[in-house]
Amino acid sequence: MGVGQAVFEGTDFPKLQQDFSFEFKGLVAFYDPPKKNISQVLKDFDTAGINVKLVTGDNSATAVAIAKEIDFIGYDKCMSGDELMQLTDAELQKKVMDTQVFSRMFPEAKLRIINALKANNEVVAMTGDGVNDGLALKAAHIGIAMGNKGTEIAKQAASLILVDDDLSKMVDAIAMGRKIYTNLKKAIQYIISIHIPIILTVFIPLALRWIYPSIFSPSHVILLELIMGPTCSIIYENEPMEKNTMNKKPRPFTTTFFKFNELWTSIIQGLVITLASLSVYQYAVGQGFVEDTTRTMVFMVLIVANIFLTLVNRSFYFSLFTTLKYKNNLVGIIIGITVALAALLLFIPPLTDFFEFNTLSVNQLLVSLFAGSISVLWYEAVKWGKRTKAKKN
Repeated sequence: MGVGQAVFEGTDFPKLQQDFSFEFKGLVAFYDPPKKNISQVLKDFDTAGINVKLVTGDNSATAVAIAKEIDFIGYDKCMSGDELMQLTDAELQKKVMDTQVFSRMFPEAKLRIINALKANNEVVAMTGDGVNDGLALKAAHIGIAMGNKGTEIAKQAASLILVDDDLSKMVDAIAMGRKIYTNLKKAIQYIISIHIPIILTVFIPLALRWIYPSIFSPSHVILLELIMGPTCSIIYENEPMEKNTMNKKPRPFTTTFFKFNELWTSIIQGLVITLASLSVYQYAVGQGFVEDTTRTMVFMVLIVANIFLTLVNRSFYFSLFTTLKYKNNLVGIIIGITVALAALLLFIPPLTDFFEFNTLSVNQLLVSLFAGSISVLWYEAVKWGKRTKAKKN
């Protein structure tokens, strides 16, 4: 800012201020330095596959200089508001994807940027603090206003408010959202995988009129549900974020909750567990075991499969040995309760009699343990293949 001094004598003042005879004194420079953590925040956004664009009212020289200072990706690709307004909507849709810095932007220009990105099926988040950001904040899918410096208009137009104006909190919010989304998918995939063998193990012997058609009664199904319910609602809800969560690209706007291969994975897991339980059923019948013993062996297959499915499906990428290191104390508690309950059903006569079970011999128990575990652990080989392919790529 230029500073000058005018000395005037008399009372006949000029009509305009600039008509005074000023003596130039010097310049006053203002500098609003970038926050210290902004470079790391931008790196985190880039790692998460989020494309950040700088939209400012400053002139291009200032915008580019600041962008270069903070290591902003694509700082040399700049466009002014006047240039932007001369483009057609179709031209802007193409240009907006390649341009990273927008200078001398006014409200209408900012709004056109948001609409152009949305027209390209991008999920758009806009941060702002001024009155001139109101239109763009309202038009964006997610408007984010600054809590300290933000004007009331910006706050009212926004969907979210950053209380301390710290963009690193957006990285934390994205990580939390991805963790919740991933854990919810794990829980639902677990539910699909474990309910398929329950349904088919009850239905197939009855439909095909096998020797023991009513292998499970409603009480057995209820018992299985009581064991499996806490797994999906407690364990997966409290799972920590996987270390590759923030390395994945954002989901496209049109993506459905489940991809076909994810749903197919759960179905295959359920069918393999079904195959294991019915194989043990036929093995028990072939050995001449009575119905109660057969029922107990099949039930134990499902219990063991449930335990290993809980552990294996904690990650569809990392190995079981890696996920065992995740900090989730509820895993040990819930699995411990499941094992204790299974022991009570096998060795406490009143419970054994009520559910029409038999105490199994060591060999019978080992058969059930082997079938239940192998019916789930095969997926570790699939995960190993995924990791190997990712390393090659």
